[in-house]
Amino acid sequence: MKKPVAKEQFELGVCYYPEHWPESLWADDYRRMVEMGFTIIRMGEFAWSIFEPEEGNFQFGLFDRAIDLAHSYGLKVVLGTPTATPPAWLTEKYPEVLNVTYEGVTLQHGMRRHYNYSSPKYHELCAAIAGQLADHYGSHLGVVGWQIDNELNCEISEFYSESDHNAFRKWLQHKYKSLDKLNEAWGAVFWNQSYSDWSQVYLPRPTPSPKQPNPHQALDEKRFISDNTIAFAKIQADILRAKAPQQWVTTNGLFGHLDSHELNDQLLDFFSYDSYPQFSSIYYDAAEVNPLRDRGWGLSLSAVRSISPNFCIMEQQSGPGGWVNRMDMPSPKPGQMRLWTYQSIAHGADMVLYFRWRTATMGNEIYWHGINDYHNQPNRRVREAAQIGQELAASGPAIVGTVTQAKVAIVRDYDNEWDGEYDVWHGPFMWQSNKEWFKALQHRHIPNDVLYLRSKTTLEELARYEVLIYPHPAILADETAALLDAYVQQGGKLIFGCRTGYKDKRGQCYMRPFPGAAQSLCGITVEEFTMVKGTRLPTFISWADKPELLTGADSFNEILQVIEDSVEVMGSYASDYYAGKPAVTRNQRGKGEVWYYGAVFNEDAAVQIINYLGLQSPAAEWLELPADVELQIRESDSASYTFLLNYSEEPATILLKEEKRDLLTDQLISGTHTLEGFGVLVLY
Repeated sequence: MKKPVAKEQFELGVCYYPEHWPESLWADDYRRMVEMGFTIIRMGEFAWSIFEPEEGNFQFGLFDRAIDLAHSYGLKVVLGTPTATPPAWLTEKYPEVLNVTYEGVTLQHGMRRHYNYSSPKYHELCAAIAGQLADHYGSHLGVVGWQIDNELNCEISEFYSESDHNAFRKWLQHKYKSLDKLNEAWGAVFWNQSYSDWSQVYLPRPTPSPKQPNPHQALDEKRFISDNTIAFAKIQADILRAKAPQQWVTTNGLFGHLDSHELNDQLLDFFSYDSYPQFSSIYYDAAEVNPLRDRGWGLSLSAVRSISPNFCIMEQQSGPGGWVNRMDMPSPKPGQMRLWTYQSIAHGADMVLYFRWRTATMGNEIYWHGINDYHNQPNRRVREAAQIGQELAASGPAIVGTVTQAKVAIVRDYDNEWDGEYDVWHGPFMWQSNKEWFKALQHRHIPNDVLYLRSKTTLEELARYEVLIYPHPAILADETAALLDAYVQQGGKLIFGCRTGYKDKRGQCYMRPFPGAAQSLCGITVEEFTMVKGTRLPTFISWADKPELLTGADSFNEILQVIEDSVEVMGSYASDYYAGKPAVTRNQRGKGEVWYYGAVFNEDAAVQIINYLGLQSPAAEWLELPADVELQIRESDSASYTFLLNYSEEPATILLKEEKRDLLTDQLISGTHTLEGFGVLVLY
């Protein structure tokens, strides 16, 4: 049975690195943490050479003192296995553990994550350090849980060492059994790529065109990397379960080429995420219309919630971020750290640890600022964190265990994400449509989940939602289409976008009319299609009930042809040679309906469909909000909490038609209320 994220209290804490600081600072640091309302700290995830300064020589003195002292102050400790940074003695003695690039360059010691997941020797050494740590701390009253490794697949999520090629070959043999089946799955007859011996099969390698492997091989590569990563983590999880059964197990991050749902299902008590909303200030599209910026981080938090309904934020941004040469993020403005903390909580976090307690004075992260600055004197961030600590000490117990509520889900799946990394004919479209739908729902205060379709997904899971938005599932198996059809038949509303249903699980195109496996669901076929780029000018859609209203039909256009009497044309193209042809359709099917939108979604198009569907905020009857304020709801059988988060620096005016109480201040609120810039309310 999985252990909960938190029990009686909300866990608020911070990442702490005792090996970085004089021991004389520890007691004062712990004292101030407790005074700020912190209850938990993380440590150890980069300290392999402290625990094992030479092979087989295990030393625990420094961390014994650090953990014992933390425990004496009432602080709980999360201990990381230090396998994200193998020490210099290890990589020198066993160079086969190092990772290798696609081009064949061995990545050397000097940063982190410089190892591969396939090396038998690395498996052995990781098992040894994890076992020693579990033996030593598995019954320590101050250690409550474990973080496996750190940010699996961060920095790099591709692996090409000799061990990886060997492991990939074994993975393929297990999956396909014979070379004939492999050749068929990879379409190897094309360009004479057929294999006659398993020794000829490798992970993708350099080809005459820059990084252009067989696309079906590339899809299997991503599946292999995910399985291999989980197998690597399992070595440590099994040891921790056996030797530290009273302590929980998690790992952190949400990175590429990893089925985090399967990782969580197999190995973890709950999932943990590292939340840095200020990345939106440096990784942004200047041409984006109506951007969400830091508010858009909620889409990633929704994805985390699909893995683990209640989760941990193992690293919450607390200051400006940056390594010495990149990721140079601005400093959060007053109130933003608090806003981002409650953003995480509103989306399902029951535990939040800030990164980090004090800014490092050395190394690559000397500009990745923590709560405290180098000088260790009181500052604005310390005061803001203390305010949050006081609030959560009082209100946190009520929130813990409640679950975020939504009747709408944006649907994803790993195969399409991984296939779409290489395939520009559908991959980029999914990310745009996800973002634009999230934007439209957010601005109308309609909470949404992210739902990953998996082989184990049931109709019961789908039926929780009134609306499913599955923008561009190019890969769509017949059994998945049948599951979606069952959802629609019992009353669900399903929305597809262009490039739906034309590939099978191998990533090969069906020899069927588009949209392939979804054709009977949609009641239409695709007469013709085109990319919209370069000299092909953008096009527009005219909507059935408002022909004067034109919305852009972005990036790709499918000219639709109705083939079932149950289909209604909801929008037509208004420009180019296909003006007047169907662009948007709705098919009444059973008790539900299926929409097909023949382009890539933008917010305006999503709004039109939202209006047709009659979707409203769950708080519409008692609350009026401006667009800049986010609404999320967390509920249990006995309580409901409405989170309101103002992402604007300016005050926002809200109108409550019923009297509510703010959980954070215990104040009654009704009528017109001014929510301060970056302000937060939790109403019940």
